[in-house]
Amino acid sequence: MTLDYLPFLFSLIALFYSSVGFGGGSSYLAIMSLFITDFFEIRSTALILNICVVTIGTLGFIRHHVFNLKLFWPFLLSSIPLAYLGAQVKLSQTGFFLILGSSLIISGGFMLLRYMRAKLYSKEFTLTKKMALGGSIGLLAGVSGIGGGIFLSPVLNLLNWKDPRTVASLASVFILMNSIAGLVGLTVAGTFQLDGNLIWKLILAVLLGGGMGSYLSNRKLNLRILGGLTAILVIYVGARLVLVHGFGIAI
Repeated sequence: MTLDYLPFLFSLIALFYSSVGFGGGSSYLAIMSLFITDFFEIRSTALILNICVVTIGTLGFIRHHVFNLKLFWPFLLSSIPLAYLGAQVKLSQTGFFLILGSSLIISGGFMLLRYMRAKLYSKEFTLTKKMALGGSIGLLAGVSGIGGGIFLSPVLNLLNWKDPRTVASLASVFILMNSIAGLVGLTVAGTFQLDGNLIWKLILAVLLGGGMGSYLSNRKLNLRILGGLTAILVIYVGARLVLVHGFGIAI
């Protein structure tokens, strides 16, 4: 595969991930690491694409009255500043991908356990618990170079916070806010870099895929199936990153 195929592939990734409220940043990072040597360009590009996809998703959730700021603000208040700080942490390329891959494996495992349950029910969290979860995952999001929704959503689902569609809407806006904070952090740290010729092709591709995925998400499809499939994909991406960058084994 060459860079010419990336827009098509990223469009499919955006479609799939946006259907469950994610931006696809983890897969963008994993795939770009195979073709782009500039580590900082990879992180910057993934955050830009995340913002494009989840902006569409967030607007869709607002339009369909799923988004609820009264429920969400504690997660966002604590996560945004920590995502900004996390983005300024300068890791080696190997360390970065090992942290990202390990986090994705754990995240995907939690997500899979949640969607394998026979019954999905919901409960409320305290303000302190919301802020603690938002802050810790926001920091991890900033360090790993993605929006963090892919970490937050499985944890909330496993802990039975609200229904899967409400969690997906929070994940979407969580990714949006933390990706913006992450970009600001990269800029302040002097590590924001983009390929001007490639980025516009990828933006158009993910906007198309993200728009389609957001439409499917709000058609009230079976989110158990979509969530389970996404969990399997997340685990695969995480395992591949760990094996390739940690042990030099390609799968």
